[in-house]
Amino acid sequence: MVELSGALGVAMIALGMVLTPGPNMIYLVSRSITQGRRAGVVSLGGVAVGFLVYLVATNLGLSVVFLAVPELYVAVKLAGAGYLAYLAWTALRPGGVSVFAPREMPHDSARRLFTMGLMTNLLNPKIAIMYLSLIPQFISLEAGNVLLQGFVLGSVQIVVALTVNLGLVLAAGAIAVFLARRPSWLRAQRYLMGTALGLLAVSVATDTSAPAASG
Repeated sequence: MVELSGALGVAMIALGMVLTPGPNMIYLVSRSITQGRRAGVVSLGGVAVGFLVYLVATNLGLSVVFLAVPELYVAVKLAGAGYLAYLAWTALRPGGVSVFAPREMPHDSARRLFTMGLMTNLLNPKIAIMYLSLIPQFISLEAGNVLLQGFVLGSVQIVVALTVNLGLVLAAGAIAVFLARRPSWLRAQRYLMGTALGLLAVSVATDTSAPAASG
């Protein structure tokens, strides 16, 4: 079975990563503010499926592919870093807006919301790196079935991530109203998020760790 220390370690990493501004947070909050909580929850469903795809693929040997072709891993990582850098610039550039600022967005169908949530998560470099490099470090060979441990630890991450994201979806509207009444806070939030995204992009791009095999 999974050791308690391993489960707690994954939970702490998952909590830290989900609280760091990234593509999932930006998409879910934006949708919740512009189209309502229901749209945010539907989008979160797509994000959840994205987590499951990574969980299954990693435990069935996707990390082996990245180990065999490290250039592919580097390419995926750099592409993700570039996307994060773009999001950072969007927030920090003159005339940029906060993720909590009301804006006009098309009201998409539930199917499109779900699909966009799924694709946003699948293209999220934080999630790819976590499943391929971090979670396998908490698997103990002495604890037994490695495959089962991988699924259990991945499930811990999913529960933490979905719980926090659901809270953001439900609270996004209230947060947006609160910040709208305090323009200086809204501006500070935009700069903080943009800076965090920029630092994350640099961290991802300069990370020299290799994916660990799991399963």
